[in-house]
Amino acid sequence: MYRRFWKRFFDIVFSIIGLVVFSPILLALTLIVRIKLGAPVIFRQERPGLKGDIFRLYKFRSMSDRKNANGELLPDRERLTSFGKLLRSTSLDELPELWNILKGEMSLVGPRPLLVQYLPLYSAEQMRRHNVRPGLTGYAQINGRNSISWQEKFKLDCWYVDNFSFLLDVKILASTFVMVFHRSGISSETSVTMEPFSGN
Repeated sequence: MYRRFWKRFFDIVFSIIGLVVFSPILLALTLIVRIKLGAPVIFRQERPGLKGDIFRLYKFRSMSDRKNANGELLPDRERLTSFGKLLRSTSLDELPELWNILKGEMSLVGPRPLLVQYLPLYSAEQMRRHNVRPGLTGYAQINGRNSISWQEKFKLDCWYVDNFSFLLDVKILASTFVMVFHRSGISSETSVTMEPFSGN
């Protein structure tokens, strides 16, 4: 019943509650991001969701549009401001994804939605991560987030697909709050987030 009905029911209820409770923070961040980083305030990007179907993910913008002399965007590390780092380390940039959850494109808990260009690079086993809705947080996030390898991350994602339950989702959500508080696992050793996935 949880897999077929209650998980989606809780997603709807808690995304509505979250949007209401965090509305003052959402409004404040909208104004601050606009002042510090400019427009657009919301970063939109297509991501693969359930069964690999593409949806548009929403996050607060965390990087500037700084370019080099040739008009090309500078590397992420140079465009990520101190304010942007704060947004990411506290996961406040993820709050607009509550709208994705309410729409049914995401879940509170599930494998994180990655880039569309990764789809052809997955093995058949890794592709199973799309057998459930992507999540605001997930099993891989509480077990290393961006500090673990892609292979470890995919293994944890697929384990979640086979084993998720109400109690596991509660555990993941509780552990996520602890990780956000301690700001752990935000970056890999060589990147401000995670190195691009280049295949197996």
